[in-house]
Amino acid sequence: MNTRIVNPIGEIRHNENGMVLVVDEAFRPALKALDGFSHVNVLWWCSKCDHQDARSTLEVAAPYKKSPEIMGIFATRSPIRPNPIALTAVQVLGINHEEGELYLAYIDADDGTPVLDIKPYTPSIDRVEHPVVPDWCSHWPKSAEASGDFDWGAEFNF
Repeated sequence: MNTRIVNPIGEIRHNENGMVLVVDEAFRPALKALDGFSHVNVLWWCSKCDHQDARSTLEVAAPYKKSPEIMGIFATRSPIRPNPIALTAVQVLGINHEEGELYLAYIDADDGTPVLDIKPYTPSIDRVEHPVVPDWCSHWPKSAEASGDFDWGAEFNF
């Protein structure tokens, strides 16, 4: 068995039910006892950015209006990176174990995006009481909840 192979466990779907993370049938037993967690961390594959140019990009011109002129890709949340993996903490509105569906409040992944893993959000591990960020982004919202009302369009150079 090659332990360096990563296989999706499901995908994101946008449909009449909103945003849904659908877990493949083979992995549905892994959802057991996930009920009760209000949020999960979803690791997903930026499949639309998975090409050699994106994987070889290590620096980019200022993607944010107030950022340094050149930034290393690891200092960004860009999907363009050596391994196009994204991490999003999402609110779970409900779980249908039989269908393998997690109903999400929102996720910044496109319809059909492959999901690599799901981990429960636990404040004792995932929450940082007093994070420090550079001055150029210190005015950004302090929580995912506050981000919904923030004018993100005014922050980006694209």
